[in-house]
Amino acid sequence: METLPTLLNTIRDCQYCAAHLPLGPRPVVVADAAARILIIGQAPGTRVHESGIPWNDPSGDRLRQWLDIDREQFYTDQRLAIMPMGFCYPGKGRSGDLPPRKECAPLWHARLLAQMPAVELVLLIGQYAQNYYLRDEFKSLTERVANHPAGSRFFPLPHPSPRNHMWLRRNPWFDAEVLPRLRQRVKPLLEKL
Repeated sequence: METLPTLLNTIRDCQYCAAHLPLGPRPVVVADAAARILIIGQAPGTRVHESGIPWNDPSGDRLRQWLDIDREQFYTDQRLAIMPMGFCYPGKGRSGDLPPRKECAPLWHARLLAQMPAVELVLLIGQYAQNYYLRDEFKSLTERVANHPAGSRFFPLPHPSPRNHMWLRRNPWFDAEVLPRLRQRVKPLLEKL
């Protein structure tokens, strides 16, 4: 029977996509059997690749602000897990980083989720995570974030990247309506022991 520490070691040793990764493999994932909240983002950027610390960039600063938790809790609270769609930095494209490698989620996600039975809330950050996990009628990330049913295990969010500043400015309902709902979901899960 697979244990979470064994699985995490296997993931960290993964070479499956090595030939396609410009900086080589360095899987970034944080998981604990006590996790109640799972954050599924896209893929590490160069700063995260270099440090090995997930969300260790301006996107992470904004995400922590959205969640209303500080940096220390974000990185030390075992009730928070982080599992991107692609575990390694995928490389640069013409308008930013390339999409996450498609191999990671089918290889690792189900196995990791099986090791985290206490997860009650899954934050799907960006279109890649949402398209993988949600089978709904919404045609765009904006529609999905605005209209996703309250109380669902999944909570779709735009990517907190500084590159999405225009989206946030064009959609003031996100700050006014979605962030309070998000914080209402997160806070009690991080108060449970």
